[in-house]
Amino acid sequence: MTQELSTTTPPQLARQTRNWWHDAVIYQVYVRSFADGDGDGIGDLRGARDRLPHLAALGVDAVWLTPFYASPQADGGYDVADYRAVDPLFGDLSDADGLVREAHRLGMRVIVDIVPNHTSDQHAWFRAALAGGPERAYYHFRPGKGTNGELPPNDWESVFGGPAWTRVPVPDGNGRTSQPEAGGEWYLHLFAPEQPDLNWDHPAVHEEFASVLRFWLDLGVDGFRVDVAHGMVKADGLPDIGLREQAKMIGAQVLPFFDQDGVHEIHRTWRRLLDSYDGERIGVAEAWAPTPERLALYVRPDELHQAFNFQFLRCPWDPDRMREVIDASLAATASVGAPTTWVLSNHDVVRHPTRYGDGPTGLRRARAASLLMLALPGSAYVYQGEELGLPDVTDLPDEVRQDPSFFRAEGQDGFRDGCRVPIPWTREGSSYGFGSGGSWLPQPGEWSGLSVEAQTGVPGSTLELYRAALAVRREHPGLGAGDSVTWLEAPAGVLALAREGFVCTTNTTGTAVELPVPGSVLLSSAAPEFTGGTVRLPADSSTWWAI
Repeated sequence: MTQELSTTTPPQLARQTRNWWHDAVIYQVYVRSFADGDGDGIGDLRGARDRLPHLAALGVDAVWLTPFYASPQADGGYDVADYRAVDPLFGDLSDADGLVREAHRLGMRVIVDIVPNHTSDQHAWFRAALAGGPERAYYHFRPGKGTNGELPPNDWESVFGGPAWTRVPVPDGNGRTSQPEAGGEWYLHLFAPEQPDLNWDHPAVHEEFASVLRFWLDLGVDGFRVDVAHGMVKADGLPDIGLREQAKMIGAQVLPFFDQDGVHEIHRTWRRLLDSYDGERIGVAEAWAPTPERLALYVRPDELHQAFNFQFLRCPWDPDRMREVIDASLAATASVGAPTTWVLSNHDVVRHPTRYGDGPTGLRRARAASLLMLALPGSAYVYQGEELGLPDVTDLPDEVRQDPSFFRAEGQDGFRDGCRVPIPWTREGSSYGFGSGGSWLPQPGEWSGLSVEAQTGVPGSTLELYRAALAVRREHPGLGAGDSVTWLEAPAGVLALAREGFVCTTNTTGTAVELPVPGSVLLSSAAPEFTGGTVRLPADSSTWWAI
């Protein structure tokens, strides 16, 4: 397998090499739910490669792939057993290489997930750690509290519910172990017990991940989405928090296991590594921070290139809150000279058509929110199926759920399965074109009408709306680029923002609203009505205007 992509930029991408990420539209592929190439009911790299023409026709600039590494799949592949191997469930290394090359041929870049906060409990390091090897120092092992160490070392809780600590047997050096209750230490896992947290105070951890990054950069990937980029460093002494339900505090306040200042030196090191490669390779932080200002620290000039804007994702369908979040986000990133990113859905949250309301109301608002997002300066992320207007699947039976949070007694309710149901490609078939072997989560029957086949070429469909929006965004000089917006006077409940030669109006109310015509219509999520010099904006709609 040749690897010349490490030193050259494919000619199809040369048109937008310099700072391409500033206004890129990046499409998230949740690999196991995108397309199944071998008929086993689970999406894979071969299936994703076969469907890349859909993404090229949609008009995206890059593809982000969720983990496809060797893994026991205790948490959808975010429990990695070998960072340099492709799990047989998803194919092999040649499939990864082929996908990268085909995406480049079609003019798209490829970003892959890297999972540095934790490994799988089946990783060679952790198995050696349990056997008493020096690799034990690569993780957070601590004696417990209580008379016999029977209590966890501190009060930290797993994001998935329950304690963030699991007790292990005592190794005796001869391959035999005691029972956990007989004096064993505890190890830290901020997520599932099968995902032990790494100790980033140890030099070997730094060295290993630098090697892993180089491995994939040499294969030709264009960057990394850094999972839990805010969590790799823990506060000295691992202090108690003193409060329960800590998962609800994530992104709202400082916690001793998230958003510690020490993570930034790691990201600086990685930025230097990325900059040593040709072709503008990037790092994207999945970082939860309590304020936009704290989030902006992850994208300072010598750190990562982008950080997901979860404040925008979490924002309710409310014009005042939306304007507030947009202003705060733009101001924070501008203060460090970085672009802002915008995202409405991903594989960890309820899809935004469902978050915004039930049935037709939620879809109307989702379409309007998508046009608002794509009108903002910076980079936008689109989650697979978003371009089809897919809702969350809220009635999955318990026996098919696979989200580890569903199985933790004190955890969440398994909502992530609902946004991970395989997407429909065709009107008919056992899995609506996902693959010949069905789908690993059941698809609703009504998804036939939401499939790519059913929406292609249909005026007013959500798919054609996205295709048109990305085409206009690529061609219009006032979209994507820049770092600010100008707010215009508008009736109550309407957001009106102006950029170079462009206005976006979003009516967040449940009724039509009348205002003076801002310009000529470029695109609308619902057709406005004109009367003389005024226009009636339909309820829950966005319109783009050329001025």
